[in-house]
Amino acid sequence: MTSRLRRAAAVVAGLAAASVALSGCLYAMIPEQSTRPSTTKTPDTAGVSEELMPFYMQDLVWSDCGPGFDCTEVTAPLDWENPGTGEITLSVVRHRAEGTAVGSLLTNPGGPGSSGVDLVLNSLDFAVGPDLIENFDVIGFDPRGVGASTAVTCYDAPEMDEYLYGIPAAARGSAEWEAELLDAHKGFAEACEANSDGILPYITTINAARDMDLIRALLGDEQLNYLGYSYGTFLGATYAKLYPEKAGRLVLDGAIDPSVPGLEVGATQALGFESALRAYMQSCLDSGECPFNGTVDEAMADLGALLASVDRTPLKNGDGRLLGADSLMTGIIAALYSQDSWDYLTQAFDEALQGDPTTAFLLADFYNGRENGVYTDNSAEAFRAYNCMDYPVEDDPAAEAATDAKIAAGAPTIAPYWSGPDSCEVWPYPPTGTREEIHAEGAGPILVVGTTNDPATPYEWSESLADQLEEGVLITRVGEGHTGYNKGNVCVDDAVESFLLDDVVPEDGLRCE
Repeated sequence: MTSRLRRAAAVVAGLAAASVALSGCLYAMIPEQSTRPSTTKTPDTAGVSEELMPFYMQDLVWSDCGPGFDCTEVTAPLDWENPGTGEITLSVVRHRAEGTAVGSLLTNPGGPGSSGVDLVLNSLDFAVGPDLIENFDVIGFDPRGVGASTAVTCYDAPEMDEYLYGIPAAARGSAEWEAELLDAHKGFAEACEANSDGILPYITTINAARDMDLIRALLGDEQLNYLGYSYGTFLGATYAKLYPEKAGRLVLDGAIDPSVPGLEVGATQALGFESALRAYMQSCLDSGECPFNGTVDEAMADLGALLASVDRTPLKNGDGRLLGADSLMTGIIAALYSQDSWDYLTQAFDEALQGDPTTAFLLADFYNGRENGVYTDNSAEAFRAYNCMDYPVEDDPAAEAATDAKIAAGAPTIAPYWSGPDSCEVWPYPPTGTREEIHAEGAGPILVVGTTNDPATPYEWSESLADQLEEGVLITRVGEGHTGYNKGNVCVDDAVESFLLDDVVPEDGLRCE
């Protein structure tokens, strides 16, 4: 069997899940209830068909869910092409503008599968800057299949532990190893189908974009103002393609190139994470407190030896789990989303070299949404559901072999732990998505923010998307880590906020050092 890339193996685990420094801010307690009244404007129903009018005319019932926050649920069609076949529920949170609201700003943290409700409720000032908090009703929502919305459900916690952290019995790369992993993917897919109440065929980005238009209309906004991170850029670009006349001020930060097929996505990300890992390693060596020595190349070779050692002999954690090379790589990837997490990576390496997997598991658990033995979200399930429906199946052994060779040459440290059987090969439904350029003809200017050494959504994708869009405007943040806005770069922040607040379109190609 030809080794096949894990489809979008790391793909954009999501701003909310992986870009936050490991401070626990996403798990903060929601503040006490507020009694401030909420308001809802008249829904925008212009151009809505008769069969969809009941959805666009529904009354939203808002309840306080913290000081300044309102929460509600929106009813959407299960199948937008056949709206009479069933309904789903979308969970929505609103943080009311602290000043006079100029409108609503919808946000999406990425994934696919990250919770926009959690991001806004628990990390509002990470999601948006203070000027946006002052002037916009900031909206977070869980897309279909995610979190508190009608959700994809697959395994319980022990089953997820085995699926995500289990150690295969067969030797890595062997036919038996591939068969073992494919069988695990099949069991997971069957559980998702059995436990998700028939929603899997409809967990697509196109349907999620249509849901977003429904939310916009029910908020009373004639056009959508939107800030999407990571996968959220694909969701936002899809919206602009479907509803160009409704696309207001859209900012797409850490872009996905919608024209890139799955194999190329995986290869580009592998090279991106290898580049970010080398940048981390140089910083680690410069610190004088690095568990590795010598040049970057020598340190990377030593890291490769550590990964191979853990692959041969997994490290036992205090809770009984075994840390294999795949889980260690998951932890590495999690830390590379933000420079703020690099110290944790150094600690994980230092401990692992001494046989202690504690911090490595902390990083991997953070990536997987696991805390104290409990999965705090369904991001892993929703991630697979979206990707398996959005990405067409690729079955070209020659292309797969060429991709493997590209990864081996450009990402030698990561390569041994990147490829494997495609989990979507055994998904219960065939994909319905396409990979093609998005031009969004008829939409106004759309800002695309790219970071030069972003590992998860490499800079070249932001360049490509900005070039594809009929009125794409590229802003470049020179630096490390995933996404660019609200990361301490005043140039980026000013450009984004001037656009969202005052409709000031920055110069295309603005470069922020």
